[in-house]
Amino acid sequence: MTPQSNKQAVPPVLVFTYGNPSRGDDALGPEFARRLEDRCFALVDNRKLEVQTDFQLQIEHVLDLVGRRKVFFVDASSPGSVPYSITKVHPARDGSFSTHQLSPAALLHAWDEVVRGPRPECWVVAIAGSEFELGAPLSDAAEANLTAALAVVERMITA
Repeated sequence: MTPQSNKQAVPPVLVFTYGNPSRGDDALGPEFARRLEDRCFALVDNRKLEVQTDFQLQIEHVLDLVGRRKVFFVDASSPGSVPYSITKVHPARDGSFSTHQLSPAALLHAWDEVVRGPRPECWVVAIAGSEFELGAPLSDAAEANLTAALAVVERMITA
């Protein structure tokens, strides 16, 4: 038995959420992760889906993309005209490239610099929030936006 044959392949779909659960609607990412795992338990259990959460994207997260077919980055956004948006993300060296926190586009740019192989299809899911105070719960509006975004992403994962 070779060392590689003992390893399981990574699930083809990764949902990577980020945010601070102690800051009101900034908890949208981590709460999305919790609910998605509950709703898609069979996919997680059968290693078709992996859900990760952190406070922010960092350079080391580029390695979490290796072996994936599709990746969703989920985070809270400022209030806007839409409850959520889902957009395809492409590599870009932006202002976050040299900071401790990366944008999804900068993370894909790092992929191109470090991994240099075919990258997974990547999407940014931005869920509108409005209450970001320390210790605040999710706002009613954020709760509704989360529910709507979750249903769409679940369909995209299972399609």
